[in-house]
Amino acid sequence: MWSTGLPRAQIKFKLLHPKAVIPCRKTPGSSGADVYSVEDIKIPPGEVRLVGLGFAVSMSEGVEIQIRPRSGLALQDNVTILNTPATIDSDYRSEVKVILVNFGKKDFHVATGDRIAQMVVNFIPRTKFIEVDELDITDRGEGGFGSTGRN
Repeated sequence: MWSTGLPRAQIKFKLLHPKAVIPCRKTPGSSGADVYSVEDIKIPPGEVRLVGLGFAVSMSEGVEIQIRPRSGLALQDNVTILNTPATIDSDYRSEVKVILVNFGKKDFHVATGDRIAQMVVNFIPRTKFIEVDELDITDRGEGGFGSTGRN
């Protein structure tokens, strides 16, 4: 059911693998929808693997999908997404995959059907990039990284 007053996005899924699962939210308040592996893969410590989700997507221009880590995998297994958040652009039509990295000390096993990441849908404003000679002035000014202090 659509909530009134909120932006709406429809994502179409083409299942490419017999064990593919359309992402789903575990609770009504969840921002992310869980995504599931369609592969059985071992990731040794310090190594990276590309894991297929078994689906391709279609969405309107002005919408993107971000693939983000699952906090439980990060905390309990030291496994996360290497290029987080990964961006799936509105014109991408190939299989969606996740780049997992194992920062742990033991092998991590991904099985078909495991929840390995979460998918968040965002709206992307259409922007115009303009070159200028001067920028507007702020209190921070040209202070760079760390210029506002540690606390």
